[in-house]
Amino acid sequence: MSTSTAAAAELAIQAAQAHARSEGYWGGVWKRLKRDPVTIACALVLLLMLLAIVFAPLVAPADPFQGSMIRRLRPIGTENHPLGTDELGRDMLTRLIYGGRLSWYMGIVPVALAFVIGTVLGVLAGFAGGKVNMLIMRVTDVFYAFPSVLLAVAISGALGAGITNAILALTLVFVPQIIRVAESVTTGVRNLDFVDAARASGASAFTIVRVHVLGNVLGPIFVYATSLISVCMILASGLSFLGLGTRPPEPEWGLMLNTLRTAIYVQPWVAVLPGACIFVTSICFNLVSDGLRAAMDVKG
Repeated sequence: MSTSTAAAAELAIQAAQAHARSEGYWGGVWKRLKRDPVTIACALVLLLMLLAIVFAPLVAPADPFQGSMIRRLRPIGTENHPLGTDELGRDMLTRLIYGGRLSWYMGIVPVALAFVIGTVLGVLAGFAGGKVNMLIMRVTDVFYAFPSVLLAVAISGALGAGITNAILALTLVFVPQIIRVAESVTTGVRNLDFVDAARASGASAFTIVRVHVLGNVLGPIFVYATSLISVCMILASGLSFLGLGTRPPEPEWGLMLNTLRTAIYVQPWVAVLPGACIFVTSICFNLVSDGLRAAMDVKG
């Protein structure tokens, strides 16, 4: 067997072993997830919600904007309105389904944007160190001087009401949190043996980060980011409740809570439905995030 053939065979064996290790790890993650009924149940609830809001035109029984003053504040169980009607006579079930679209959108998009921006800046700070780390982390600390709720309200108030401005404000709130996590895990990885070996072999900093660092830090950062979705959804609903997010007549759970707050003494069960949707969604996202963290922990 020639030297080149032997080298190719050795590379093929190493690739197969790496693939087997990868399959073994993710297979173990899936096995641990299957043994966690709480995580599976919450994931199924979120999946059902997602299917409902994606296929809202097919699932919703009525027009979310069509109301009737003679059908105002009908109780739960009313004929043709299983979850009652709101203060303008609009079907609550339909409004909740369509409201989930904006609530999920405003809960996931800011976290996704913060995940990308925060990961880039955090990995840069953790890998480069020195003055670059000091500059990025000191600016990050400035944002930590303000509570998340007050910072989101302040930025939204300065930018003005609207979905776009609310998403921008929420993104700015969560970027520093992801930067701190990304910087921490990157700092722990950059001095490991395989990174030193890659550096000694002459690999560029970009190659080391892309090949050796990101694969080891994206998992923890992603799991942490999923835990922020529930917080982001609550903050987005709070902004809409204060009139800094979604504007009427668009259906959104936080805005629906605001418009129904005066009806809580007339139809309390109808008035609390948007809050119940926010609560259930947030709890499910938190529990799924906890389950993912436990399943991806090799020591577990």
